[in-house]
Amino acid sequence: MAHFKLDARRMFCPMPVIRAQDKVKELQAGDTLEVVSTDPGALNDIPAWSRINGHKIIETRNVDDEFFVLIEVCKS
Repeated sequence: MAHFKLDARRMFCPMPVIRAQDKVKELQAGDTLEVVSTDPGALNDIPAWSRINGHKIIETRNVDDEFFVLIEVCKS
């Protein structure tokens, strides 16, 4: 298991989700991906995408107008 970070700052919907989707394709089950975005929609869009695709959201948070989503990759 490994931890990865994705910088999606200064990107607007749907790019944070698309970038997260592309990165998750490279990862293994059990890996985590932390996405940081300046688009507040990422706090809803990335968790929705994750649920649809069977991944687990570990945490979401907002710090100084940056939005963080921590995903655990789940694959069969």
